[in-house]
Amino acid sequence: MHNTPTDDTTRTALVVFAHHRPDSLTAHIAGLAIRRLSAAGYRIDRLDLHGEGFDPRMTVADQPEWGNREKTYSPEVHDHMRRILAADLIVAVFPVYWVQMPALLKGWIDRVWNYGFAYGRSAPRLAGKRMLWLGLAGAADDDGYVELMQQSLGPQLNEGIAYYCGLSHSTVGLLTGAEDKPQRVDDAGNLVLGEALTGAAHTAHYEALERRAMGFVDELLASAAVAA
Repeated sequence: MHNTPTDDTTRTALVVFAHHRPDSLTAHIAGLAIRRLSAAGYRIDRLDLHGEGFDPRMTVADQPEWGNREKTYSPEVHDHMRRILAADLIVAVFPVYWVQMPALLKGWIDRVWNYGFAYGRSAPRLAGKRMLWLGLAGAADDDGYVELMQQSLGPQLNEGIAYYCGLSHSTVGLLTGAEDKPQRVDDAGNLVLGEALTGAAHTAHYEALERRAMGFVDELLASAAVAA
């Protein structure tokens, strides 16, 4: 789903949702982000990668050619490139799998953030854009494994992708405790599941997670307001 701007001055936020279930917590957080960004005056382009049938597998048509930065990629990829160029803010909402983004989102980066478009030019086409990566992880907030996630996702997303592609600002918002049963890894490397949250404790836990998520969105909006 993507809409047409009402005028040339409308700011646009591209919200990329990378999950196969529309009733997931990931989808819920994406919806909250959309409402917060819309309330701040942004036109919303909601990109549901699974719902729109995006194929994350690289194709011959979209494989970069290092001697041709003006290569014409597939029509599907060019449509996604256009949506990225139209956005002032980009928010990617995704589950954390194996301390990384899921294949659906990684394939979107591989195919769309391509040579000659996102990188490979002295004047980056994505310069001035600001990005938030909202990753939902099942690990409990106080699990020591969380530090490993932060050490992996931060350099990978902020430096390896956003900085390399010339974005002006990039932040990883890691949302831990996204499962009903608290998950921890013990000293022997075994996954230990706690008792499922119920009642008031369940409600309070997820309300706190929502507040943290919106806190990251508010920080993104504040950084954009300062730069304006």
